[in-house]
Amino acid sequence: MRKLLLALMLGVALASPAHADAKFEAFVQSLWPQVKAAGFSRELFDAAFKGITDPDPVVIKLADNQPEFKSTTSEYLDKTVTPARIQQGKDGLAANDALLSAIQAKYGVEKYVLLGIWGIESNYGREMGNMPVMRSLATLMYYGNKKQYAKEQLIAAFTILKRGIKSPDNFTGSWAGALGHTQFIPTTYLASAVDWNGDGKKDIWGSKEDALASTAHYLSQSGWKSDRPWGWEAKLPDGFDRALIGRAHWKTVAEWEKLGIKPAIGDHFSSPAAKAFVMIPQGIDGPVFLVTQNFLALLAYNYSHGYALAVAMLGDRIAGRAKVQAAWPAQTTDLTFKERVEMQTRLTDMGFDTSGADGRFGAKTYEAVLAFQKKVGLPLDGFPSRKVLERLRAGG
Repeated sequence: MRKLLLALMLGVALASPAHADAKFEAFVQSLWPQVKAAGFSRELFDAAFKGITDPDPVVIKLADNQPEFKSTTSEYLDKTVTPARIQQGKDGLAANDALLSAIQAKYGVEKYVLLGIWGIESNYGREMGNMPVMRSLATLMYYGNKKQYAKEQLIAAFTILKRGIKSPDNFTGSWAGALGHTQFIPTTYLASAVDWNGDGKKDIWGSKEDALASTAHYLSQSGWKSDRPWGWEAKLPDGFDRALIGRAHWKTVAEWEKLGIKPAIGDHFSSPAAKAFVMIPQGIDGPVFLVTQNFLALLAYNYSHGYALAVAMLGDRIAGRAKVQAAWPAQTTDLTFKERVEMQTRLTDMGFDTSGADGRFGAKTYEAVLAFQKKVGLPLDGFPSRKVLERLRAGG
């Protein structure tokens, strides 16, 4: 009798999830009305959330710790543009050159950039994510500051399931619900995925051909121009007007050259008629870049200057181009994390956009500081110092 009782208890334990969260389960069920209103069946809803009984703690942790937003630009480049990834990219180019060249010819997006995205997003298809998409999105809706994002992606994810492109039991991706070789989020998949190999499916999971072509299509939709590169590392002349740094100041490449800006390597930039702006991703004492509309297309993929620059740098290294020539300075400040967030918030409130208040000083924050310094008559060093914060507190 004792053995039978133990067997029954074990059976109940195996049948019931060990970490079921009643509140989370109720939350998932509360999603049904909006899913139904979007035109999906109860059968699909139940299949999509089958076995999902608790939020994913990994999603919660990663949502607040994206390395491209928490690291300095140089730290992120060190992690992503590695010798191994460069070599794997060259190997990928050798194995897929005909495919990549054909995609480049159709969409106008340089093949090395596609390899850069492929390498950073999934290590060339080796790491596409194995987390259940519906659990990840439900977790993001349940916790954190990405609820609206997750709601939009959830409905798009149901559309993917309804079309039969993926089945609920193998619908996996990243913690944010990103999918396939180049990690499209569901809404981007619906808007930009293409069937390159002509098998009737837009399969960014099983077909690198579809995934790479879809990525080129998305960048083309985002404004990529085939007649110019993403940008160049540049050198500023002595006495350069630092108030001209930032995306508020677009000029043709030829006009920048007349102002004394030169490439870090060589005598002249290509694409003299292309418009560009000067970007300092880690301060005025670090590397300087002259970037075109194509850099903004990369930002549309992931709005992090570190990410966009990593894609560009990885692509350049795969193509055999030089690494960054200038040294990256240590990014130090006399402000606490709370004060860094305060500075970004005050700058944005005064009309100097920092693209969010996350405490990380990227290109937009440096540009905002320069613009503020120009307005109030401070020396144009672009450094987010305590002196700048105190002036912001004083109202300018």
